[in-house]
Amino acid sequence: MIKTTTIGTPLGDMIAAASSAGICLLEFAEGRVASDDFKEISELCDEPLKRGLNWHLWKLRRQMKQYFSGKRKDFSIPLVTKGTDFQEECWHILRKIPYGATISYQKQADSLNNPEAVRAVAQANGSNRIAIVIPCHRVIGSDGSLVGYSGGLKRKKWLIDHERKYSGQAIDQDLF
Repeated sequence: MIKTTTIGTPLGDMIAAASSAGICLLEFAEGRVASDDFKEISELCDEPLKRGLNWHLWKLRRQMKQYFSGKRKDFSIPLVTKGTDFQEECWHILRKIPYGATISYQKQADSLNNPEAVRAVAQANGSNRIAIVIPCHRVIGSDGSLVGYSGGLKRKKWLIDHERKYSGQAIDQDLF
């Protein structure tokens, strides 16, 4: 059974879901349509949903609180990510971007040895269902501009600024 809950953050409520295997959804409540996310997650995991908490959601709540207070830079929660092989590769690259750093969509495509796939990379990042923990907010335009974030560009800027504040890291687009 997949459990669902709401997690309050300084940027607004987030909806989270977890199966017995790990976190499968973390999105801002007014971002995507929650009922569509729940239906998709239920179908992907072939499990019904029920409001409540499990061990993974309890741990996520604690780690999110630590993240927003600047005390956590990495998450240690099992994740359930289901996507195409290309999406999975993109999400793997996202998890390698250090806290406080950013890369461009072009650098991400280059790191996949597919420099022509910038738009496909942006689409794959946009289909990431586990915001913040899989840090798609750390990917910016080649010119340094903030582009493309399902939680909104104000949140993306806030998250990048928050991480830089606690890491002391400047923009670093040569990580890969």
